[in-house]
Amino acid sequence: MEIKQAEFIISAVKREQFPKDELPEVAFVGRSNVGKSSIINALTNRRKLVKVSGTPGKTRLVNFFLINNNSYFVDLPGYGYAKISKEQKKDWGKMIETYLQGREVLRRVILLLDCRRIPNEDDMLMYNWIKHYGYDCMIICTKSDKLNKSELAKSERTIRKTLNLKESEKISFYSSLKKVGGEELLDKIFYEVL
Repeated sequence: MEIKQAEFIISAVKREQFPKDELPEVAFVGRSNVGKSSIINALTNRRKLVKVSGTPGKTRLVNFFLINNNSYFVDLPGYGYAKISKEQKKDWGKMIETYLQGREVLRRVILLLDCRRIPNEDDMLMYNWIKHYGYDCMIICTKSDKLNKSELAKSERTIRKTLNLKESEKISFYSSLKKVGGEELLDKIFYEVL
């Protein structure tokens, strides 16, 4: 799979603002500092498609990006950022939930985890939410360039155990910095989506 075209369409707050063209969607969700913007930029081969911020928690809207004129990448607000108010956290949770509830064109949710961190309560809650709503959940661990092979294997075991993953549930590792295996990862992301 190759992405030849990627463009920002809309930042939405309410369901009424979501695209209505019925194209399939793949959503990205994860902790505020997991590298969502970086991975979307790397996979689309566009350095500035999604604004990368040095401050975690900048994505506060549901952002839609049209991919190859036949699908969308959806960038959901990051969760778990400590330096925001409880009210803001509640708003973000509502926004994510509003998007996930009954979104028929949503084909897959990519849960991004930092391969150097043990999934926390927020990650577990998000994983269970995705499953609760009946979506296909794909786990991609970011920042894989920071660990060696044995550390990556240990990371996978820890994540599997913490999230209580079935053997059939796959985990992919990716480095937005090195971009190795991007096309193969896109093949997995879009498998049975289009």
